[in-house]
Parts: sequence; C-alpha cells; structure tokens
Amino acid sequence: MSSSALAPEWLTTPADPNDLAPAVWPESAHRDAQGALVVAGASAVDLAQHYGTPVLVIDEDAVRARAVETLRAFADAAARHGGTARVYYAGKAFLSTAIARWVVDAGLGVDVCSGGELAVALAAGVDPARIGFHGNNKRVWELERAVTAGVGTIVVDSEIEIERLAAIVERLDAEQSVLVRVNSGVHAETHHFLATAHEDQKFGFALDAAERAVARIRELPRLRFAGLHCHIGSQIFGVAGFRESASRVIELHERLRAGGEVPLLNLGGGFGIAYTRVDDPSPIAALADGIVDVVAAECQARGIPLPVLAFEPGRSIVGPAGVTLYEVGTVKPVTVQTESGDAQRLYVSVDGGMSDNARPALYGAQYSARLASREGTGAPALARVVGLHCESGDIVVDHEYLPGDVTPGDLLAVPATGAYTAPLASNYNHIPRPPVVAVSRGVARVIVRGETIEDLLARDTGLDSGTGRPAGEGEG
Repeated sequence: MSSSALAPEWLTTPADPNDLAPAVWPESAHRDAQGALVVAGASAVDLAQHYGTPVLVIDEDAVRARAVETLRAFADAAARHGGTARVYYAGKAFLSTAIARWVVDAGLGVDVCSGGELAVALAAGVDPARIGFHGNNKRVWELERAVTAGVGTIVVDSEIEIERLAAIVERLDAEQSVLVRVNSGVHAETHHFLATAHEDQKFGFALDAAERAVARIRELPRLRFAGLHCHIGSQIFGVAGFRESASRVIELHERLRAGGEVPLLNLGGGFGIAYTRVDDPSPIAALADGIVDVVAAECQARGIPLPVLAFEPGRSIVGPAGVTLYEVGTVKPVTVQTESGDAQRLYVSVDGGMSDNARPALYGAQYSARLASREGTGAPALARVVGLHCESGDIVVDHEYLPGDVTPGDLLAVPATGAYTAPLASNYNHIPRPPVVAVSRGVARVIVRGETIEDLLARDTGLDSGTGRPAGEGEG
C-alpha cells in the first residue's frame, strides 16, 4: 500500500527511489559509478550537456531489436498453422527517415496515415510496395500521391473514399489494391479516445456496411480488393479483445469469400507497453501466438484456409526505447488537506511539459521518473513532475516517488517516451520542440533537429525574416 494519502493505490513507496524498473526502462539503462543514468552506452549528463534539455533519447539498437523480435514472433506463429504474416511499423507512433530505415532493415513495412508521413517514408527510401496508407479523410492530393508512388495498399474508410479513389485511378490510368477497414464492435479496454473498433466513432465500416463496400469495390475495374482491416485500439495488454474481434471479422471474411478471394486480414496493432512498474503487458511472442491461434481456430472451424495475416505495431517497437531528459527548475512542497489529515506533495518543475509530451493532458497517461544526473540520498517523497506551461494540467508525471533531496539543476529522466511524444509535440507558449537523439553503443547523433526561437519567429509573417523586427522597420 502507498504511505501517502495523495498517492493512488497502485503506487507503492519504493525501497530505493533511484531504482530502474526493468519493465519500464530500456534494457541498456543503468547507472554509472557516479550514479548517473546511462542509456545505450551514453551518459545522461553528457547528452544533456551536448544537446541541452529537454531532449528525447532513442536507443537505436532497442528499436531494431524489437522490430526483429516482432516480425519473428508473428511469422513463427503463422508458420505453425501453415500460414504467413507481415508486419508494418505504425508510423504514427513516431516516424523519421532514420526510424523508417531501421524498421525496414528489420524486414517490416511502414504504415502511414497522412501525406506527410508518406513523404517521410518515401524520402527514407522505403519501397512503396511495402507501404500501407490509412486515414478516415485522405485528401485527393494524398490519394493521388499514393497511387502515383505505387503504394502497396490503401485502406479505404468510407463509401465516398471508394468513389474518390476509383475516379483517381481512372484518371491516372492506374490500378490500386485496397483493404476495407471494418469496425468489429469490440471495445478495447483502454481510454475511449484510443478505442477504435466500437461503432460510434469516425473510422471504418460497420460489419454489414463492409459487405456493401466490398461489393462496390469488386465492381470497379481498377480497384483490387485485397482484404479486410480491423484495429480495436491502442495500449492493449492481453488477447481477449483481439480474440473476440477476430471471430467477428473471420465470420465476415467467410461470407465475402462467396464473391471472390479475400487474401489478406490485417488485425492492426495497439500492443501495450509498461509506463509504470505495475503495468504488465504480454510479451510479443505470447500476443502473437494468442492472436494467430484464435484466427487459425476460427478458420479451421469454418473449413476455410488461413489468410495472409498482417499486423501494425508502433508503440510496442519504439515506445520502450525512448527516454526524455529534463532539467529541474524549481521544487515546491505543497500541503494538501485530506480526510485523514494534511499530506504533502513535491511539485517538481522541469524545462519541458505538455509541448513535448501531450499524452498526460490528452489521455491522463501515467509515466515514471527518476533522477538522471545522480542518485538521490533523500527519503522517498511523493512528487508530481510538472512542466513550464501556463496550464494547471501541464503534468509530465502525475504520481511518482522521487528522492526527497531533488533540487534545481538535477536532471530528471522519464522513460517509455519513444512513442506519441515527438509526433504530438507542439509549440504551445512558443516553446521550441526538442531534438531527438539516437544512441547506439555510446555514439549519439541527432535524427530530428530541435527547434530554436529563430525557427518560430521565421514563421511569423509580421516579422522581417525572423529578425524580431516588424516588417519594413529599419535599424534606425
């Protein structure tokens, strides 16, 4: 049990507030002889001194290893049933040209959901045939770019999009393979913004509407129906939701076979990771076995062959590899009245916040934190790590025990920030977005350049070329 009335039940007082929970931190993370955090062979102190703070540090070897592990897990699971599996990296988790090359090197394709993400994948040299294109409202120019580039599959999301795409391929004298996104009606056990297979939301077709959509695609000579796509949500730990969803989608798959081939079934991604020491996500091999076993059993029960299976993990590949470093600016003890008496919480302010990690504000996401420049000597103190933005909801880590001697100038590290931090980053309060630094065997390099105040001013057309002077105003 927690020793503070302000702490949630799941957060217990640690014996050592400097420990690094293995499930939360990259495998390469440890403390050096001076007590400083080391990630992928690089000292947090050295990284902060060279690149400043905040800085998002990505363990490159961890990303590569998790991509290889994921592909092997699903390929092996499918092979045990005489089938094959593909894995696409979900670029929305975090996409840069470097990361795209890492996952392609591991044998994965890339899933994109905007013209910008498509441009990054193509700029990285990704084979267009290994790209899938999602989105509920793809613009005409995005569809045209995808078709002309030779994107392998476009996931259609509405009747309007089917007709729009049909007109585009006719005009471009092209053909295009498509998947139909369906809502299985299964509600993932996650935040409602992250659950994407229930009926009352913007993505995909209901199961009965999907049959009409497929029938229409089969009427169109330049569209090739390649199969079904279903994604039930994100940050999912077990296989129960996938099991129920798969059974419903396979039933639809069987009905569609009466009108022609249904070669592919894409079950999306959404596999969860540990953000706190109490999170217990299933190992990827166990997830792969559990999901594929269910699909194979459903197919066997209906006497139909196992389709080619595809999956789209993102968070589970890049999320655990990321650690964000901040510098502590202020520490403020706050006394709070509770039913059991007064309780105290430390407010630890850092030099970043909701502009570099919006997830706590968007989803109430929980994170962990540890001192990174040293080991603290103070007793564990309940802390809330907050940012520098002019918002009371600007929380980086809602509940954590830190050494009570945390002080201005300390470095603080927040693990499991590789996914959905950089992509969601903003310039709120005109804060420049931080750099992303990849580290491998002690060697660090910038893979996404950090912004400067000059970059922000350069976008303001009321200023003269970003000099800070009003347009037309001279030196005199």
